[in-house]
Amino acid sequence: MKRVVSISLGSSKRNHKTVVKLGRDTFCIERIGVDGDKQKAIELIGNLDGSVDAFGLGGTDLYIYAGNRRYTFRESAKIAAAAKITPIVDGSGLKNTLERRVVNYLARHEDIRFKRKPVLVMCAVDRFGLAEALVEAGSQTVFGDLMFGLGLELPIRTLDGLARLARVIAPVITKLPVRWFYPTGDRQNETKPRFRAYFAAAEMIAGDFHFIRRHMPECLDGKLIITNTVTAEDELLLKERGVRTLVTTTPDMGGRSFGTNALEGMLVAAAGKRPEELTANEYENLLNEFGIAPRIKHFDR
Repeated sequence: MKRVVSISLGSSKRNHKTVVKLGRDTFCIERIGVDGDKQKAIELIGNLDGSVDAFGLGGTDLYIYAGNRRYTFRESAKIAAAAKITPIVDGSGLKNTLERRVVNYLARHEDIRFKRKPVLVMCAVDRFGLAEALVEAGSQTVFGDLMFGLGLELPIRTLDGLARLARVIAPVITKLPVRWFYPTGDRQNETKPRFRAYFAAAEMIAGDFHFIRRHMPECLDGKLIITNTVTAEDELLLKERGVRTLVTTTPDMGGRSFGTNALEGMLVAAAGKRPEELTANEYENLLNEFGIAPRIKHFDR
């Protein structure tokens, strides 16, 4: 059995462990939250290094992308450096492949129309592949990076604008503590609505679930949510807020969806390669081989 452990700066209340089968391999997948304690994350990785097949790094990003550029978070890199033997991934190597597929999958299998539909993407530098796919599908996108990351009511509406923003702010924010602009620890369980008008105007809301949960309004009637990791409690909350359809880019594993970092860790372990050795085409082939598809839940049926 292969073992993949996702170490997250997020809340320990969201911890989960399950066993799943992919192809010929069986995986034990475990998510361990450290409630924002970076030193604890480093110690856990150090203690498990060499005894597991892959680490996922959750509750933070190691890299963000915009266009052809990649930016490294200094704080996250220090945590990842505790893994001397076992490969460690944050999901970014898989996101561009996995999340691009979701838009096409929904159009083909669910007959969901994206052309001219208003879509709010909470933070696009964290989901650049998804952002590009939505734009290519003809959506009227609003990128909320400055709104939900920095609290500035400055919506971005084009990929060029997003790339220009990334070139300016990414070298700065990647040197700052993650907690300044991303909810970690118990803050992941808090909801403080802001920029309600942008939620109201959107038919679809896409992006990191912790950004969505922290900033969403009380009413999300009829919305379609495209996101990543959610628990059963999260699903109930979204249903109560009136969400019509929930789409998670990762499949159901033991009653919930894990983060992209955990899925990338599984694929790295299955391939038997270091993450830097895997190309986008290889990730695509692995997703096809294992039949990885988004999870879709209609709350109105």
